[in-house]
Amino acid sequence: MTEDEFYKSLGQRIKFLRETHGLTQEKLAEKAGISLDYLGKIEVCINKPGIKTILKLANALGIDIKEMFDFG
Repeated sequence: MTEDEFYKSLGQRIKFLRETHGLTQEKLAEKAGISLDYLGKIEVCINKPGIKTILKLANALGIDIKEMFDFG
């Protein structure tokens, strides 16, 4: 898996988890303490989040961080 493929899969996974939890981008961004613009760009693989942001998103979704990577 290339780096670009990884971040594309991660963005898709975050979007899937967000939708599964019934959250809008705005609500998840607010819960995670990140900007709506940043979250939107993560989901479409424009921005590549660091581990701190991924952890914030996992916590906001109420899931273990390892679930964020369940796309392999």
